Amino acid sequence: MDTTQRHKTWLITGAGSGLGRALAEASLEAGDQVVGTGRRPERMDDLASHCPDRFSAVAHDVRDTEGAAAVVAHSVARFGGVDVLVNNAGVGQVGAAEEVTGEELRDMLDQHLFGPAAFVRAVLPGMREAGSGVIVQMSSQGGRMSFPAVGSYSAGKFALEGWSEALAGEVAPFGIRVLIVEPSRFRTRFNAGDVLRSATQNTAYDEVIAAVRADMAGADGRQEGDPVRAASIIRRVLQEPDAPLRLALGAEAVRNLTTAHDRSLAEIRKWAELSASADFPGQGPAARAF
Repeated sequence: MDTTQRHKTWLITGAGSGLGRALAEASLEAGDQVVGTGRRPERMDDLASHCPDRFSAVAHDVRDTEGAAAVVAHSVARFGGVDVLVNNAGVGQVGAAEEVTGEELRDMLDQHLFGPAAFVRAVLPGMREAGSGVIVQMSSQGGRMSFPAVGSYSAGKFALEGWSEALAGEVAPFGIRVLIVEPSRFRTRFNAGDVLRSATQNTAYDEVIAAVRADMAGADGRQEGDPVRAASIIRRVLQEPDAPLRLALGAEAVRNLTTAHDRSLAEIRKWAELSASADFPGQGPAARAF
């Protein structure tokens, strides 16, 4: 994305707070147009007042997949199209696999996979016609690694990342790029008591995940990550011709993801000979896309 050529139109879900808000502010400061969605659009009243000609707030719940097309249509009518889609909306959830209900697990998938997918489907025709566009998928370090009590949240983010990796290959021939952002803990309301969801607790798991629950709740207001710096980095990376598919964001994410990848590679190598022996004897390596 070359912002020196012309100002861009950003569609940012969950723009009322956190990283979505920081990206909206940074984009407006750069002279771009922004359509921001949120369940409480009044949280964006100050942005609308400050930049009435370049900002539009839309009430929308990311789980409303049928409504995504209407939000995109509004963006086209107001600013002529969507150059950058940022799928940012979502919440966290704490709970062991036995504690999280089927409905709660589906809600995580609705917010972190099906909702973003609906917006991607809605913007792609316009981006293909324009021969350009950027799709930013706000994942998490929990989209590449997981640990007890965050399985339902990671399920949505893992799914988003796999779906987006395939998407990147599908849309590249049309001049459209995909960036998967994997933040660590940033000083947003993600860990706040009225935002971070918690499944009904089963005392059998107290010793297993009590420390995780306490750490997640106690992190509110003490997160290491700066949303303003994060927004600046994302915008900078999108200007790079060799922008990565995945961007770890924050020192903790860099450490944790490096450790997780090293551990996975070591495990593959340790069991490589036995794993490879599952093939029919004498078979050469097959040509596959994966």
